[in-house]
Amino acid sequence: MQTTASSIEQVLSQNASAFYIPPFQRAYAWGEVEIDRFFDDIKVVMDSDRDASVADKQEHFFGVLVFKPENINLSTVQIIVDGQQRLTTTLLLLLALRDLEHDLEKREYITNTYLKNASSSFEDKIKLKQITSDWNAYRALVERSNHVRGKVTDGYNHFMRKILESDYSTDEYIRALKRVNIASISLDERPHKGEDPQIIFETLNSLGKPLTLADLIRNYVLLGLPSVDQGEVYDHQWHPEVESKLGDRTSHFFRDYLQYKQHRYHKIVSDNNTKSLYALLREYVNSEFRGNRLDFLHDIVRYVDWYLWIIGDFSSSKISENQENNQTIIELLRNIFADIQAEAYKPLVLGLLEHHQQGFENGRLSDISLIGSLLAIRTYLIRRRILKLTQGENREIPKLCRFISSNTTLQEDAWSEMLRLLAGSNYRLRIPNDYEIENELKRMDFYNGMRGYSKFILGKIEENRSRVYVDFRDKKITIEHVMPQKLNDFWRNELGENWESIERTYKHNIGNLILTEFNEVMGNKPLHEKQKKLKESNLLYRNDVLDRSTWAENDIVQHQKEMIGRFLETFLLPVNMKYAENWDTDKTQFQNSGTFLLNDDFDNATGSKPKMLRIGSLSFETSSWQAVLLEFMRWYENAYPQLFEQMLNKVSGRERLPLVANAAFLEQKRANNPRFGGGYKRLSDGTRFYSAKSEVDDGQLFVFANMSVKSILSVIQAAIEEADMNEEIVSVDLAVIR
Repeated sequence: MQTTASSIEQVLSQNASAFYIPPFQRAYAWGEVEIDRFFDDIKVVMDSDRDASVADKQEHFFGVLVFKPENINLSTVQIIVDGQQRLTTTLLLLLALRDLEHDLEKREYITNTYLKNASSSFEDKIKLKQITSDWNAYRALVERSNHVRGKVTDGYNHFMRKILESDYSTDEYIRALKRVNIASISLDERPHKGEDPQIIFETLNSLGKPLTLADLIRNYVLLGLPSVDQGEVYDHQWHPEVESKLGDRTSHFFRDYLQYKQHRYHKIVSDNNTKSLYALLREYVNSEFRGNRLDFLHDIVRYVDWYLWIIGDFSSSKISENQENNQTIIELLRNIFADIQAEAYKPLVLGLLEHHQQGFENGRLSDISLIGSLLAIRTYLIRRRILKLTQGENREIPKLCRFISSNTTLQEDAWSEMLRLLAGSNYRLRIPNDYEIENELKRMDFYNGMRGYSKFILGKIEENRSRVYVDFRDKKITIEHVMPQKLNDFWRNELGENWESIERTYKHNIGNLILTEFNEVMGNKPLHEKQKKLKESNLLYRNDVLDRSTWAENDIVQHQKEMIGRFLETFLLPVNMKYAENWDTDKTQFQNSGTFLLNDDFDNATGSKPKMLRIGSLSFETSSWQAVLLEFMRWYENAYPQLFEQMLNKVSGRERLPLVANAAFLEQKRANNPRFGGGYKRLSDGTRFYSAKSEVDDGQLFVFANMSVKSILSVIQAAIEEADMNEEIVSVDLAVIR
């Protein structure tokens, strides 16, 4: 590694070098804020140059540029590992200066010195080769051809405006760039020098805007290749087949791909866990592809179109050649991922689509089998949503991916087999049977309680009855309260002397609701006027009202019974599951046992009983979640005394309570509030502050432990992140609850 102090002008004016921004780098991203800051720094240098009274002229440090040199033919190509935003921005300033300069000689000087290089192997001898997404825009600026829209052109235009608003000459700008200093680092290509560009790229970028998971994986796939191969792979595979199709969903794709491949849950992509997800994926590539990154790239390309179908983009290709089947599959995918928004099921459905499109050793999944599988998932989801059941799905559903490739019965009876798979876990993941659904729909506030799903459910019931597609997503189709939400005299008389009780019980019940195109015009009109309008409706729901001469309590109860029956027919279970216990009853009594990791869903710990806290090779017996917190805090005090010290008496949260406090602090608070301190336990032995206060000195420490399980786990997770620990070394063994 060789470090050289120079100016940005010196770097760009090198005649024997061309510069290459490799495809693993981000596209140009600087906006007006960053450009204005750079321009202001240049102005300070130019103002200093104009001031004759200033002996030591102002200079500006522009940061670090990191290059990896490659010799191609007779020229040297400098691969830019870090600093592409600063380098591109400087060149955009020079482009704007050239195009505003009237002197032909100066224009040619800028072009031949900074923008082009006679020995460059790039198109039109351009000195800087941008990444694919920026190349056409940058090349058009250099060649003074028709501009191409994008961030590069935006930056150029902004410089044009800034220069026109100022009164500095081209010469002054050039002189200023000679005093814009950079530290230029050139990496040694020899591997034994330990200057791996991939590691350096990740280290440098960890100090700025966090890299996305997609950034890191692109870097991992491309950076180890020679620059010529990088461009080839990026231009013909990575960019057109992955990033251009997935866009800002690329990182989420990789998380779901990994969940499917490993049959396990991984946390949702965020700045906090990007590096851990990247490490897991890199380990997977090393294990499954023996580190061959191109084989890995070829594999992920297979899944991109299938994933696009999952997230609602059906423009790439047909799922089925049969038009009717194709539309059915598309609608089911929209139901699961757009209407119900079941993110946890993406890996499972990704496997089903692979089985349908390419198949495994036991054959491909037919259209009918795929449709049956998706129908089963939709039924499972909506039945669980009726009972407000969602806990455990994020963690448990990816585990079912292991059955996709090996399950031959999916090809024979996919609908019932998929329901059997979904019902094969513990009680929390059960499929509600008809009895549970019927009881819940009888009593529930369907209109408000199912607000996210109510139109979808009513639309699918109508579709199942009429066998005609119903566009329930159309805003013109809405839910009508037959007995209106605001009663007038007609409706009070219609309901009878118990109208208040009937209104309270049934107003938002499924028995009082229909789907219609005329909700706004019917309002609280009398029944006979609503019936006149409903005669114009195209939906079969009209008959539910047209066939009745009254709409009193008996009518609502009868309609409720009909609607519940229609729901059970639309979201059907096999006969043997209609009234069965649709979960693995052997797992029920052990549902809270096992090991809980901090990367699990915190909901999974609620209602459980911890018996052992494990931190690395250490273990601590516990009998409650408060005990888990105290044991962890004792360990944390010894392992990270400085971080622990920072917690002491530091107030936070809505209650303004410190997590860790000494006795003196608590006594001071207690003086103003005699009831203060009840939630604190002594760190050393867990004694409550009230009980211990007569036998402690001012310095003894107490921990606020009166928290929910989720809050305790959040506290532990935050402490782990503060210490930059791997959260997977902390786990809790859960006791069996019978």
